[in-house]
Amino acid sequence: MSILSFLLGANSLVSGVSQQLSNGASQLGTLNAPRLPSYLGGDSNAPSPYPNNSGQDPYNNAPDTGVVRKYEWEISRGCLAPDGFLKCGIFINGGYPGPLLEANWGDTFQVTIHNNITGPEEGTSLHWHGLNQKGTPWFDGVPGASQCPIAPGSSFTYTFKADQYGSSWYHAHFSAQYTDGVFGPIVIYGPIHEQYDIDIGPVLLNDYYHTPYYQNVQASIGKRFTPSSDNNFINGKMPFDCSQAGGQQCTPNAGVSKFRFRSGAKHRLRLINSGAEGLQKFTIDGHKITIIANDFVEVKPYQVDVVTLAVGQRADIIVEGTGNPGDSFWMRSDISKFCSFTNQPHALAAIYYEDADTSSTPQSTATPYQDNNCANDALQLTEPLFQRAPPSQPSITTHIDMEFQPNATGQMVWMMNNQSFRADYNQPILLLANAGNTSYPDQPEWNVYNYGNAVSVRLILTSIAPLHHPMHLHGHNFWVLAEGYGEWDGTIVRPENPQYRDTHQMERGDPTKGPAGQSYIVIEWLADNPGVWPMHCHIAWHLSSGMYINVMEHPDEIQNNMQVPDVMAQTCRDWWQFSGSNVVDQIDSGV
Repeated sequence: MSILSFLLGANSLVSGVSQQLSNGASQLGTLNAPRLPSYLGGDSNAPSPYPNNSGQDPYNNAPDTGVVRKYEWEISRGCLAPDGFLKCGIFINGGYPGPLLEANWGDTFQVTIHNNITGPEEGTSLHWHGLNQKGTPWFDGVPGASQCPIAPGSSFTYTFKADQYGSSWYHAHFSAQYTDGVFGPIVIYGPIHEQYDIDIGPVLLNDYYHTPYYQNVQASIGKRFTPSSDNNFINGKMPFDCSQAGGQQCTPNAGVSKFRFRSGAKHRLRLINSGAEGLQKFTIDGHKITIIANDFVEVKPYQVDVVTLAVGQRADIIVEGTGNPGDSFWMRSDISKFCSFTNQPHALAAIYYEDADTSSTPQSTATPYQDNNCANDALQLTEPLFQRAPPSQPSITTHIDMEFQPNATGQMVWMMNNQSFRADYNQPILLLANAGNTSYPDQPEWNVYNYGNAVSVRLILTSIAPLHHPMHLHGHNFWVLAEGYGEWDGTIVRPENPQYRDTHQMERGDPTKGPAGQSYIVIEWLADNPGVWPMHCHIAWHLSSGMYINVMEHPDEIQNNMQVPDVMAQTCRDWWQFSGSNVVDQIDSGV
């Protein structure tokens, strides 16, 4: 009997594993997890302090509240059993997932990180996914691009503005370290355009591996394309079938995440794909879903039965409580077996209405859908609420072909325009550019695309490989002008207001779709943020294998007008001291 069949037929959903053993300090997925307010400083029924914002640009008009939200986190090793299988990983403040990072729009985050990773020691860094870091590119959190890694035993404080609002996540950007547990949700409260009654909060969806991340990286840069995940989680929970544990320590019936709904109420859920590789298909039995935001971009509301999220993507949704007070239903998220690699694709969580028995097993029926493509919702559906058109012509257009090829040593790596990426932890490119060095002919593996003072940049990304790629750009949202198979014919979907986001899914190559089977996406952004900005596939194993470029914008500004804090140089000195006396086993791209 599969674990899915066991859960669907169980008489009770009482967990056989304590919360402390399964998820440590985290309360996500429990009925004790707090509902979120409309804004920090108010209660759940208080109106937002922000105006409607209609007709204003929400991407460049963040207020300046003067409020600093301070957090202090320790990153260290520990052992938890979120699905019953005991695994030693790396966690923030001892919890899986990590703690909620929250602020009001226009506040300033101040997050102090203590690297207490031992046995063995390794570096770390944190990236704040989707936040543009205007004026603070050195706090983007990518070793080799914007900073040196935080050395073991050292501390580092990130200070940056909550310059967008909505739902996102943070994660380690040191190799594939985040897949061992160094990640968590971000919520930034801002204007509310679509009304709801209850903010359920973050719903993290992620594939899960029983093998350590280093072992998975070794597999990804060898002869295999992608390691297969062992489980799938909603807010860090989904029991594993311990009969498949291979003699390893495993406690049955680890429990599922649980949520409370109220009859007649509208519920906001903040869906986040915080996984390594798995493309998620999210549904709620017996309920319709209205999407109100993709990534940090509000969209004109549209209704779906299933939400498709690739790694790094988010969707804010509203679900109306159409059940009766005593009802219960299954929430589900499935890793697409058409697109991804997994041994157990199903995640379940229980939704209980106000009078339901919270130990009972829902008897609801799954929403049917077709798992036959890897695409996001059609571009025609996803219209941003705030209209913003790209320039009539970009300053620069670059065509980038992405292929999986052997490198000079015979290892299989991902290449962008025939070059695989590898970071140099000791020489962050942003700091070199600030010192006047903006050309790197002897380091082609840094994959730097220097766009000078371009006003806008258009990328045409193509791939014939039969694998999907969620492409993410740091420091920006971008327009998604077109997607498809073959050669782009120049047509832009809704040119007056194209899809706009920070991560977009690129379909896998498919020889049945055209002569070469080539898939493509066309994206464009305003190059208005001086800095060095990674552009990469967000599948951890593809990124480890080099599927990454660095976009440099306004190098003159970086050199002449950027006052980089002294802490960046001190962080490098700490790292140089550590790496000078310890072997840093960088077997992958490093990010």
